[in-house]
Amino acid sequence: MAAVGAALAIACAGCSGSKDPPRKTVVVYTCLDKIHSEPILAEFERRTGIKVLPQYDAESAKTTGLVTRLLARRDRPDCDVLWNNEIIQTERLAQQGLLAKYVSPQAERFGAKFRDPEGRWTGFAGRMRVIIYNKDLVGRDDVPTGLADLAAPKWRGKAAIARPLFGTTLTHMIVLHQKWGPEALAEYLRRIRANEVALAPGNGPVRDLVAAGEWALGLTDTDDAYAAMLDGKPVGVAIPDRSQGAVLIPNTVALVANCPHPTEGKQLIDYLLSAEVERRLAKGRSAQIPLATDLQDVKTPWDELLADTKFMDVDVAQAAGSVTDVLQLLTRAGMAE
Repeated sequence: MAAVGAALAIACAGCSGSKDPPRKTVVVYTCLDKIHSEPILAEFERRTGIKVLPQYDAESAKTTGLVTRLLARRDRPDCDVLWNNEIIQTERLAQQGLLAKYVSPQAERFGAKFRDPEGRWTGFAGRMRVIIYNKDLVGRDDVPTGLADLAAPKWRGKAAIARPLFGTTLTHMIVLHQKWGPEALAEYLRRIRANEVALAPGNGPVRDLVAAGEWALGLTDTDDAYAAMLDGKPVGVAIPDRSQGAVLIPNTVALVANCPHPTEGKQLIDYLLSAEVERRLAKGRSAQIPLATDLQDVKTPWDELLADTKFMDVDVAQAAGSVTDVLQLLTRAGMAE
């Protein structure tokens, strides 16, 4: 018995000594579509050996679902990095103390308007808000040029937008609220509702139904529109009001305050802000626009349109502070129905 006990002790000691150290992990909440973000996260995992545990938002609740989860778990966060596909909700979380200060070595590659002055987030890889139209239903002389086209009698019952309570459509409404003022925005919403503009569950469905000819035109993002173009759908793209100010929405990345894996979180942020990732997003199916100052050589399908397009300057902090007011305005205007 003594010999057996000694043998077991030696065996157990050997087993204990052979155990690998626990694998490092990082948890990321990402609102960018899985098809675009998953390969990038997988490459980071392959290079670093850090296990990436992503949580994705549903199309019908883009940004809102993960933001709500962060707020609910603010005292005990289960997330290290927020990779948002827009900017206003990120700034809102920063104002509420949910994001930690971390200035990545990569952040200096981006202009000041894409960096939080307090170092809590950095913007990269932008998308534009665009009107997608069906070429079989919209003639060359009738291509829409502005948001006013959604309220034009000729397109009555033939246009759509995503229900603007979440994601980039909400961001777009917040920007218009700042630039136009609440009265003008409310009047515009009244006009498009009177023109029977349909409310879709997301930007993707707007694209799909315009491509299928269910609607003649709709409001969406460049990445959604480009996917339809790659699939050979009969669609075209117009930047609304490009001379007055188009809407460019960057991705943003931030470290969550009091997160469980801050070291690994910072490593992931550094990678997401790298030139490699912006190049990959620009050349991939989402055709995103590089925002770093050292990537002027990167071409996108939007370069010709961008040549004479002016972008709206947005006070991000002010816009984030108006989210509640804008949501109430949208509800009163019937945009939640």
